[in-house]
Amino acid sequence: MISDLDSALHELLTRELSPSLVDQVAISFDTPDEKFPPQSVTLPAIDLFLYDIRENRDLRSNEWIVDRPSDGVVTKKRKPIRMDCSYLVTAWASKKSSTEAQDEHHLLGEVLRVFLRHPTIPQEVLVGALMGQEPPLPAVTLHSGRLQSPGEFWQALGGKPKAAFHYTVTIGVDAYEPLEISPPIGEVDSGVGQES
Repeated sequence: MISDLDSALHELLTRELSPSLVDQVAISFDTPDEKFPPQSVTLPAIDLFLYDIRENRDLRSNEWIVDRPSDGVVTKKRKPIRMDCSYLVTAWASKKSSTEAQDEHHLLGEVLRVFLRHPTIPQEVLVGALMGQEPPLPAVTLHSGRLQSPGEFWQALGGKPKAAFHYTVTIGVDAYEPLEISPPIGEVDSGVGQES
């Protein structure tokens, strides 16, 4: 389901960034470090590095979903676990550019505008396990993120600090198998009141 989220974000940016940017800029999900980009990524590039995944305990639910289809087999299962997927979004200009910092800031600004327009991920870009999830997938842009110290983060990756922003999407992870309730509720024959 995490790769489905990557695909949805890639599709969202491809649809909403200006065509001139989409034609020129690669969208990457690689780890930014002193060797970024890898040879497989051409510059300029936008990088969405997934650096943290954790349960959103504020959205934890102990409720059951009960399904009563017409075939009479009643099942129940727990609601999906809600997980926060946090990305560090950076931009990488062409090394040949004399205005490298300005180009990176421009790219970051354009990506930021796209994400700010969508407080939830649009249904039309969702794929795989994310399709049809309810409630819609909330997204938070420009929050403090989970990094204690951005400077230490960049140092740990072996690179120099870059302009970046945090972006978190909350997805549902369906971790439980349905349980069959047998016999179906309401069809139990207690035998009380029957004549012999």
